[in-house]
Amino acid sequence: MLNKKTIEDIQVAGKRVLVRCDFNVPLKDGVITDENRLNGALPTIKYLIDHNARVILCSHLGKPKGEAKPELSLAPVAKRLSEMLGQEVKFAADDCVVGENAKKAAAEMKDGEVILLQNTRYRKEETKNEENFSKELASLAEIFVNDAFGTAHRAHCSTVGAGEFLEERACGYLIQKELKFLGEAVETPERPFVAILGGAKVSDKLGVINNLLDKVDTLIIGGGMGYTFLKAMGHEIGNSLCEEDKIDYVKEMMAKAEAKGVKLLLPIDVTYAAKFGENETPMISEGRDIPADCEGLDIGPKTAELFANEVKAAKTVVWNGPMGVFEFKNFAKGTEAVAKAMAETEAVTIIGGGDSAAAVNQMGFGDKMTHISTGGGASLEFLEGKELPGIASLDAK
Repeated sequence: MLNKKTIEDIQVAGKRVLVRCDFNVPLKDGVITDENRLNGALPTIKYLIDHNARVILCSHLGKPKGEAKPELSLAPVAKRLSEMLGQEVKFAADDCVVGENAKKAAAEMKDGEVILLQNTRYRKEETKNEENFSKELASLAEIFVNDAFGTAHRAHCSTVGAGEFLEERACGYLIQKELKFLGEAVETPERPFVAILGGAKVSDKLGVINNLLDKVDTLIIGGGMGYTFLKAMGHEIGNSLCEEDKIDYVKEMMAKAEAKGVKLLLPIDVTYAAKFGENETPMISEGRDIPADCEGLDIGPKTAELFANEVKAAKTVVWNGPMGVFEFKNFAKGTEAVAKAMAETEAVTIIGGGDSAAAVNQMGFGDKMTHISTGGGASLEFLEGKELPGIASLDAK
């Protein structure tokens, strides 16, 4: 899956290139409130412009569920991209995505010009990867480039289908970077290799835990899912998050870690409160037990130190999922301690998208990480060892 053709391996001059980007950006009153994804797409777009391609961009935005919803139009993205690139990005405003505007714009394009199609999810066929819409998208171009890692785990018309009807299929710089860092981390990591998993649910990470136990030297578990592990060990967890139906699975994973000689680190103390709330008073447990009527909302200070020391001794660290309810200032210390340890180490540090990416950026450690993945769900499936359709369908080198 790793050795795929990139935009540098194909001749793009004078060719119309359909580029699947990830412009699924947050909008407030028609204004983009976080431009990370636009910035991530720029290197690929600029390369294509500089090499005289005719660039046709497409993306989804939000969940319009097959209907044209004006508040989910990509028009604001075309406007902002024009400013960022210093040249016009012509917006093809067709509610059917490939309509008169798009066809005319594509037919009249000159080398180095850029157009952006309307939200691909305005069409209900998109998420079902139906052939008719894939062919319509493909009819505009000669080459397909996928640069949207965030949707690479979905087989949609714009991520997989359209490419099947074009001459060549390659990845852009963003996917190339994801494959390099996530791929090398999982396949050929510099050791010790430490993985940190947090977030609310064990069930979201079943496959990831199982796959990583075959690869890592140390697996650290925190966040909401940690309480299911503590319960499986026979500790009192009060009203904390717990997936009763996953306790047997957790016991199996603990046995697997032991059999494989993988160090499994779990919380040794907990920061808890009387109930779930931003202004609740944080209390710290003596050991691993939480009082009956209370709820664990973060790892405790001794655990934070334990986890941070393990990170400092590592050569490769992959982190997916916060250590506690980091949105609440009183319960962000555990997540902060892990982020700080990762920021200060010389190791290769990789953040697996989603909440962990939001947390490190919010805490100001983003620029200190080797790589922050742009796809939460995609990076999880990658760490699980699954094949991602949006990457599997690209041409091999």
